[in-house]
Amino acid sequence: MKKIVIVDDNAFLIKAIQEKLSFFEDFNLKFTAINGEDLLAKLEKNHNIDLILMDIEMPKMNGIEATEQVKNRYPHIKIIMLTVFDNDENIFKSIKAGADGYLLKEVNPKDLHQGIIETLNGGATMTPSIAMKTLKLFRNPITFQNIPNNEEYNLTGREMEVLEQLSKGLKYNTIADNLFISSGTIRKHVENIYTKLQVNNKLEAIQKAKNNNLI
Repeated sequence: MKKIVIVDDNAFLIKAIQEKLSFFEDFNLKFTAINGEDLLAKLEKNHNIDLILMDIEMPKMNGIEATEQVKNRYPHIKIIMLTVFDNDENIFKSIKAGADGYLLKEVNPKDLHQGIIETLNGGATMTPSIAMKTLKLFRNPITFQNIPNNEEYNLTGREMEVLEQLSKGLKYNTIADNLFISSGTIRKHVENIYTKLQVNNKLEAIQKAKNNNLI
């Protein structure tokens, strides 16, 4: 039985990941944590862990900072980033911090299981789109030090998803269908995005998000 930990500040998403893992009898969920600080406190009491599924955007201590701390203190523990964010900066910083893999939360149970096994066996699992971006990063290195990250704008995970789909030219109704929420909720998310990015329309929001490497 491989001992797994889930780190995510969203209780609903923790439950969704647990359900994916429940299909397989070779995993034992030891505990969950709601951010990096919570994780480190729990690992002090029990670091007999094989692998951590780590979210990125979390309060107090995000997943990238937590990954670096865990790798420094407990190098035997494998870490897979499990996130909705696939922008270049997050990928680059996660790998630099010591992450052993990078999967998107939409991953199906079978691929998640296979990714965990591959990582525990010394591999580096990645969602195909992430692997392609990683190759491009190595071919064309980018300096991220001067690029503000999402923390400056405090966009939520859902707002980031909406912004990403807006950038693809999708209409509100289509985005609502894709995210299984109402068009009215999409409009509210868009209003919040405009306020946080300090812009007045969709084009300005997309351009500012791209300039700051949010999408």
